[in-house]
Amino acid sequence: MDRDNTPPVPSGLPPALAAYVMWGFLPVYLLLVREVPPFEFVGWRIIWTLPVCLLIVAWRKQGPDLRVALADRRSLLLLAGSATLIGINWLVYVWAIQRGEVLAASLGYYINPLLNVVLGTVFLRERLTRLQWLAVALAACGVGLLLGGALTTLWISLTLAMSFGFYGLLRKQVVVGSVPGLTIETAILLPPALAIAWYYAGTPAGPAFGQDLGLSLAIMLGGVITAVPLLMFAVAARRLDYSVLGMIQFIAPTIVFVLGLTLFGQPLDWLQLACFVLIWSALAVFVWDLLARRRAASAG
Repeated sequence: MDRDNTPPVPSGLPPALAAYVMWGFLPVYLLLVREVPPFEFVGWRIIWTLPVCLLIVAWRKQGPDLRVALADRRSLLLLAGSATLIGINWLVYVWAIQRGEVLAASLGYYINPLLNVVLGTVFLRERLTRLQWLAVALAACGVGLLLGGALTTLWISLTLAMSFGFYGLLRKQVVVGSVPGLTIETAILLPPALAIAWYYAGTPAGPAFGQDLGLSLAIMLGGVITAVPLLMFAVAARRLDYSVLGMIQFIAPTIVFVLGLTLFGQPLDWLQLACFVLIWSALAVFVWDLLARRRAASAG
């Protein structure tokens, strides 16, 4: 075939931007369901994510991938661990947003990419450059500032960063796509989710779902909001270089940070500001090093 007639490879930039913008504006969606207790909402989120995932698996014809993963005992054990971690992550994130701790949630996802570097070094024997170690050190100094003056919210940031960091580490060991993997994870979490829904149905207030049409539709929307960005991320990850995807990754916590200061009206004290400055400096150093090494590789 003539090279000029070869169809161009679709860009991964649009789906990557869409995924991280959706994750960034997730706190706005959570305002719609703020009257739902965090435990109950996470339960409904799991319940409504599963059918969405199954529909996407069917649409993408990933049934064989799903069956292969289900037949592999090691994959199931790893996915059980990752399901537990993502469940904790969802619960803490929803709880933090409902309590107004938006900046603490944002900080957690600023720390997460740098934590992933450390986890890759420790568990996957990946090597860091000197500049990347400098970035990790700057981020550690930022967390240290919060440790000295914000003990009440530091646990939120660290729990979000560590749960999602180790979640990614476990998922890296499983040879299954993002959507089939999420389908199995939500299926594993379905029994406790149904138990949570059953518990709240037995309370005097009753379940949040089914009492008001608008609120029920908002709860159902949680399944789409969970599954669709993950699908877009999976598409982008196959098409983009890691350095580019790494830069785009920080769109989400930046949006959350701005929302915390504006829509949620959360004050920013000097310790938090200093911490974020160190985190942003660490990200700048880390991304600059990635781009410099990429240019050097292209030149060679």
